[in-house]
Amino acid sequence: MSIMVFIERVYVGFVILFVKLFGWKPEKRYRFEAIQVDVEKGNSNYPMVLVQIPMYNEKEVYKLSVGAACGLSWPSDRLIIQVLDDSTDPIIKDLVQIECQKWANKGVNIKYEIRDNRNGYKAGNLKQGLKHSYVQECDFVAIFDADFQPDPDFLDKTVPYFVHNPEIGLVQARWEFVNANENMLTRFQEMSFNYHFRVEQEVGSATYAFFGFNGTAGVWRMSALNEAGGWNDRTTVEDMDLAIRASLKGWKFVYVGHIKVKNELPSTFKAFRFQQHRWSCGPANLFKKMAMEIIRNEKVNLWKRLYIIYSFFFVGKIVGHLNTFFFYCVIIPATVFVPEVEVPKWGLVYIPSIISILNAIETPRSFYLVFNWIFFQNVMSMHRTKATFIGLLDAGRVNEWVVTEKLGDALLKSKNSNKQAVTKDPSNKSRMTRFRERIYPLELWVGLYILVCASYDLAFGKYWYFHYLFAQAIAFFVAGFGYIGSQIPN
Repeated sequence: MSIMVFIERVYVGFVILFVKLFGWKPEKRYRFEAIQVDVEKGNSNYPMVLVQIPMYNEKEVYKLSVGAACGLSWPSDRLIIQVLDDSTDPIIKDLVQIECQKWANKGVNIKYEIRDNRNGYKAGNLKQGLKHSYVQECDFVAIFDADFQPDPDFLDKTVPYFVHNPEIGLVQARWEFVNANENMLTRFQEMSFNYHFRVEQEVGSATYAFFGFNGTAGVWRMSALNEAGGWNDRTTVEDMDLAIRASLKGWKFVYVGHIKVKNELPSTFKAFRFQQHRWSCGPANLFKKMAMEIIRNEKVNLWKRLYIIYSFFFVGKIVGHLNTFFFYCVIIPATVFVPEVEVPKWGLVYIPSIISILNAIETPRSFYLVFNWIFFQNVMSMHRTKATFIGLLDAGRVNEWVVTEKLGDALLKSKNSNKQAVTKDPSNKSRMTRFRERIYPLELWVGLYILVCASYDLAFGKYWYFHYLFAQAIAFFVAGFGYIGSQIPN
């Protein structure tokens, strides 16, 4: 499995090198001309665009996305803003509705929509939003999660790709993080995301005109979305599901990395764990449900189908997680008890080093954190592996959807408030209760296992694995006791 991951990383490394050396940008592969106002026809040259903003109890960030969407420079008579509020807190619902009304009073064509249930979660919310009669006149739909803040010229830079290239079904922009420097957890996420966007998405776009839709900061051609069957809530990765089905219909995707949309990374470990469960379980479950459909599809060529099945799904979404956890957190520690088994250096040192460097090189400012990032990735591989098995087996938490907590400027406010206000716990929980809430038993058990292996290797081993094992055990303990990420006062 290590060799499979290694070959895949080297392959995408060569492709991205080719793309950058020869400047193979989207503008060179597709026709792009800015849309101009017609003196006689006015704004009719501009296609109708729907902007959907799904949200759920987004008290800290709802103003950011609504304000940014209403500030888009697209002609007001060719733009509809649709706020899809699934909030269950009536106070937050009122706040969001008031914000929408404020922009409506300024002349913005904004619709505040609610529904009487949360069936299908985000997918169900987006699907319901498309059923309104005024949506039928829209040619394209842009989607932004509640913490995303597009620049005013976002549509000016993305929609022209559709206008001049009828085969394009999706244009995906890159994420830019407003809180990347918040703590070590957000720095690690930035390193992973930079590789994902600058390498994985770029390579998929440049080679097969396919990549996984990121669920936000993207624009869909309405006809592509409808032909693919619309939103489906059978998994927790409705965005990836839609992208696969649209690709199998022959639609091409374009990734535009120079267009960045600001958003927020989860800064608490609890929120990050829930997010990673969804992002690991969902793809595995989708792979199980769509593998045969992809193989049997005859509308796209064989190489593209092989890319989706092998590179995108099997190596990227399954093997990568399993290999990291079982090899580095189970097998290597266990070998200290069996001295006859020697892990070859190419598998223990060379391959992991090259893979790590290829990942970290896209974030030069954080390169000195690469070892910390490796240990943390190994910790998270436990959750990703567990979630992958849940998805493949259709087990208990397969459809669990926990909305990723966004803090907006709540953390900043808590830091700027006086010390007494920050430390006061209005719930009157005891110190022991608050301590228990920070404990993650799985991390502690795996950390203890690796610690025992490290201690045995120090006393009786001959391969000096204990240097790595002690460091990895500490990483599990740091996570297990909740000492990574921000600690938010209640």
